[in-house]
Amino acid sequence: MKQTSSTKHISDDAPKLKASDLARAKLRVGLKDVSREEFSTALNTQLGKQRVSIMLDGSVIAFFKAKAGERGYQTLINQALHQAMTGEQIESTLRRVIREELHPV
Repeated sequence: MKQTSSTKHISDDAPKLKASDLARAKLRVGLKDVSREEFSTALNTQLGKQRVSIMLDGSVIAFFKAKAGERGYQTLINQALHQAMTGEQIESTLRRVIREELHPV
């Protein structure tokens, strides 16, 4: 490793990866060899997010962009969708509990 008074130079002896190197790579999930498709699915599942294409009204996009400011508006849309899912689950559970309490078996 060489070092000058103002800048550090670090030697990188590792060879550059090529497409052919990646093509020969063994892909594993949980120490099990898997296909590229299985690896991609596992990666998306583990990351928890998946790329999709969706058509939304311009007013919806404008609302979330304005609300987001410096943050990502797509993150806010994702949060709103999560809240809608959770709200439906809570509402469904509450309705079931109320029915059970009002009409004992």
